Parts: sequence; structure tokens; C-alpha cells
Amino acid sequence: MPAGFPVFPERDRQGRDQKHREQDMRIIGGTYRSRVLAEFPGEEVRPTADRVKESLFNILSLKIYGARVLDLFCGSGALGLECLSRGAKEVVFNDAARESVKLLEKNLRILGISPGSAVKIHTADYSVCLDGQTGKFDLIFLDPPYRFGYGSSALKKIAEKGLLGDGGVAVYERDRPFGEEVDGLEKYDERKYGKTWLSFFRMAPRKE
Repeated sequence: MPAGFPVFPERDRQGRDQKHREQDMRIIGGTYRSRVLAEFPGEEVRPTADRVKESLFNILSLKIYGARVLDLFCGSGALGLECLSRGAKEVVFNDAARESVKLLEKNLRILGISPGSAVKIHTADYSVCLDGQTGKFDLIFLDPPYRFGYGSSALKKIAEKGLLGDGGVAVYERDRPFGEEVDGLEKYDERKYGKTWLSFFRMAPRKE
């Protein structure tokens, strides 16, 4: 072996391989539990960490079965796919990046799910997507790039259009707490997991 070439003991290679396997993005619960999903290479795109996702779906567990769901900045589709695995009636996926939608479509194939009445896919700006939605959603996930304020604008449009049903929840993921007021919505809970903040919203009580 050439001088200066790094030598890794077998156990070190195995340890690093095991760590990589443990970090694979997976479905956590339901019909497709433990199935590994395709994800973006590198670190430029930030999927929701599995431990954050597990905590999130523990909180939402009683709201998923039979739900109508909007995954507005879907990326690989991990959040919406988790809902399908747990019995959601319909999931609308949207992402403005064609590369994200291609990855979502790959993950649907991995799970053996075909687009149809239960799965709708859009490739649009989030605002355009919201403008095109009708009816009410039980769950809306907002996981935009942290460096932009798209989530705040999306929440305002969700409230204006009345897209959350009675008992519906919108979840906004970002790297800091949410300190703004959104007319028509009420922030009723907020959790911190490492560097990730999850803010939970519902329709505000009607004023007498």
C-alpha cells in the first residue's frame, strides 16, 4: 500500500457504514414502516430529521388517519409519505423545484404508490399552489428553506383562503421560534428539537 495512504481498521469501516445506515431517511410508522426513502445527495437540501419527524407524528398521531393533507414544500415527500403510510385519505404534494418532484416520484415508486385520487402532485410556486386549492385540509406542512420567509407568507394565505378545516393543524418548521401574528390563525404550541423549531397553528376562534 502506498506510503501515506490512510488505513481504516475493519471495525472502523463497519462503524462508519452502520452510522450511514442509521441516518438513512425512513418511513417511521404505518403500512410502509422502516422502508428507506431516496434523498438528496450532499447537504444543500435539509430534510426533516427522523427524530424530529418521529416527535412531530407522535403529536399529530390522532389527526392523520382519514386526513386530507397538504405538503406545500414537499422536497422528497417524506412528511406527506409518512401520512399516507399512516392512513391519510389524500395528500397533495407541491414543490417549485422539478428536482424535488422527481425525487418524490421516485419515492412513490419505491413504496409502490401511484398518483391518483389519494395522491396529487404539483410543481408550482407555493403561493400559486395555495391559490389553486379548494376545500379544507386537516394537516398542512410548511417546511421551506430556512433562509427565506416563505412560511410566514404561506400562513397568511392559508388563513385568508380558510384552507384549514375545523380541528385542522398547520405545522411550520424552521430554525427559530415564530414571533409574528397571523390574522385568522392561532399559534397554540411550539416545540424545539436541537436547532429545529416546530410551530403549530389552528384557525383562530371567531370573534363575537
